[in-house]
Amino acid sequence: MEVFDRWESEVRGYSRAYPTVFKSASNARQVDEAGKSYIDFFGGAGVLNFGHNNAKMKDAIIKFLQADGIPHSLDMATTTKREFMQAFIDTILKPRNMDYRMQFTGPTGTNAVEAALKLARKVTGRRQVIAFTNGFHGMTLGSLAATANAYYRNAAGVELNNVERLPFGHPLEGMEETYNDSSSGYEEPAAILVEPIQAEGGVNVADEKWLKEIRQFARDRGALFIIDDIQAGCGRTGSYFSFDGMDLDPDIITLAKGLGGYGTPIAMNLNKPEHDKHWSPSEHTGTFRGQGISFVAGKVAMDYFKGDDFMNDVRRKGEVMHERLKAMTPSGMEIRGRGMLWGLDTHDPAANKKIVRECFDNGLLLGACGTDGRVGKLIPPLTITDADLKEGLDILEKAIKTVMEPA
Repeated sequence: MEVFDRWESEVRGYSRAYPTVFKSASNARQVDEAGKSYIDFFGGAGVLNFGHNNAKMKDAIIKFLQADGIPHSLDMATTTKREFMQAFIDTILKPRNMDYRMQFTGPTGTNAVEAALKLARKVTGRRQVIAFTNGFHGMTLGSLAATANAYYRNAAGVELNNVERLPFGHPLEGMEETYNDSSSGYEEPAAILVEPIQAEGGVNVADEKWLKEIRQFARDRGALFIIDDIQAGCGRTGSYFSFDGMDLDPDIITLAKGLGGYGTPIAMNLNKPEHDKHWSPSEHTGTFRGQGISFVAGKVAMDYFKGDDFMNDVRRKGEVMHERLKAMTPSGMEIRGRGMLWGLDTHDPAANKKIVRECFDNGLLLGACGTDGRVGKLIPPLTITDADLKEGLDILEKAIKTVMEPA
């Protein structure tokens, strides 16, 4: 670790939680340079939905590289981009009767959120955005303004403006009257930005009724309804979108992380055509919008969503996780989640930090999230084997007992 300690920025975080040097990885395991194997319940914070070095994706990428495919194309048309788009249209959009324009933004989720907020402000001519407590939307200034975490916000160094925040999951009782009152001091919003499942915020799950209330509130205000599905989407919850089946009809959907599937960057917004037409050519750009390797891997990812087998298996594994967590969780802790995204809320940041470290020492990578890092987040690759899933849960159970029930 000497090179990293001496030369890498102090801003690094994950290498402090996992103090080793990783050398290789396959599916749900990473191996460090000393040969120790770790089961990965972190999964690149939702990027590696299909595991490390997914064999099908790797083969497709190798063929692409050997054929001198286009790895970088800005927003030019390429065969690989067309193939990815057509696969997404045929596999995801058309079966749901969804009509959206696909906007490729900069390479990460925060770029997708920035573009969504910019478009909402263009469409409505308004500035204010409504976001929610515990929400996380990115680290660049626009998306950071919508992010609730004070630790991240305080690092901005400037005032973060034009966002009003409401309590996540709470009824909007009284807010209609407030916004209709010209003396309330509240401006009509350009957009309401919400995560159906707040992953970084502590794995807080919104119910369908509340999400529909939020959507209607946006419609009544003439605001765009934006769903941030960057971490909870792309199959994580047992359906492609975390809001599938809820008839929410968002104006914009932001996607990234698991969209490409291999770990290479890609982010994409789905914009309703009537809103997308407000863009003028090159009005929102980014150097890394045309990621050829990500398009190749992302097209392979679409194969997992043909038929019901893969999502049925994700739901089955998710139920295994849920049942095991219920059995191992002592009183005073809370479990939340859906599909293969679960949070264990210790309500004690110091205790959760010890659990994360105990897991690491015993060969399990577990992330921390939520207020002051008090929630242990389980987000393993969707392709994890049953044996690795069981072993990882066994390690977690032992860690909880060691930390919470010391001898």
